[in-house]
Amino acid sequence: MKLLSKLFGRRAKDEAIRRELIKKLDGRAIKYVVERLPKSGGASDDSVEEIVIGRSGALIVKDGVLIVFADGKVLFRAATDELQASELMSLEGVILTAPDIEHGGKLRTVVAYYTYFMK
Repeated sequence: MKLLSKLFGRRAKDEAIRRELIKKLDGRAIKYVVERLPKSGGASDDSVEEIVIGRSGALIVKDGVLIVFADGKVLFRAATDELQASELMSLEGVILTAPDIEHGGKLRTVVAYYTYFMK
């Protein structure tokens, strides 16, 4: 029974949605990237501050790795199997949380805001 729930249950559906989002991100141009960090000062609430870490770049998915590239350098690199990704409610960007291969496996959360082109 566990096998059936693994193949057809909620978890399988969530995994399929996550993989589809990651596939959709490949090649997206980004306007800027921010990193979410806990606010300094020892506040007891869950408030965070966002610091711009790059501008003008792209999201690239290659060989099971998602790369956030901006300002001519790799800002974030994570294995897609470990990546948590969700789009902003406005659909203007994506929140990415995962151990960052580029920075020694440190768990980081970055938000990449998309660039929109007139068609």
